Amino acid sequence: MNFSLEISPTTDLDTVPSINDIYITMLPGGDYKDTAQQAVELVKRGFNPVPHFPARSMHNEKELKDYITRCKDGGVNQVLIIGGGREPVGKFDSSFQLLETGYFDNMTIGIAGHPEGSPDISDLSLEKAMKDKKPYADYIVTQWLLDPQPIIDFISKQSVPVHVGITGPLKISSLIKFANIVGAKNSLNFLKSNFTKALDLLKPKDPNDLIGKVKSYTDYFHIYTFGGLKETNKWLRENSYV
Repeated sequence: MNFSLEISPTTDLDTVPSINDIYITMLPGGDYKDTAQQAVELVKRGFNPVPHFPARSMHNEKELKDYITRCKDGGVNQVLIIGGGREPVGKFDSSFQLLETGYFDNMTIGIAGHPEGSPDISDLSLEKAMKDKKPYADYIVTQWLLDPQPIIDFISKQSVPVHVGITGPLKISSLIKFANIVGAKNSLNFLKSNFTKALDLLKPKDPNDLIGKVKSYTDYFHIYTFGGLKETNKWLRENSYV
């Protein structure tokens, strides 16, 4: 199995586990220069950084070009192009618009997949967007999920590799909170129906539960830590994944 991990531009790189592919977020309100700098530092340390390029956070084409140039000049050769969960701050309002620029030629391109839908776009628009983006994509990274069936159904429809989003070992109560935020409807129902006792809600959920159910459909898993990098590191070591 192959694992990737998501960190922020401010994550202490001394705490990052020995996983090759490290994604760097650019959250709403963040500065692309910070994400680019973190990516360049990861290159120097021997990692393969994958910076996020959120379309709705790009003010203009000049800024986009500068962001890409900083990354390429620093040795970055892989990116994740996403819409970004916010109102557009400039001319770009979809990841497809970034892909159309051609600025990412000769780079490995990942796009976002939403097997359970997205709160930012209708299911119909989401389906069209995926169809438009796929010719540019080398692979798909999904939102994090807990219900295996939507993942399996999603993978069966794709023509490129799917990297399944999973969480690190988080308490069930925390997962319910994050599921509400990202609009993971099926996973939210899955959680509520499978963990009803108060004691269960305080226990960490082991990501291996989900991995075991979908690993015959994909070799790739993308870890969202939600700030729990220490616990994720421990889980990776205990399972001999690193």
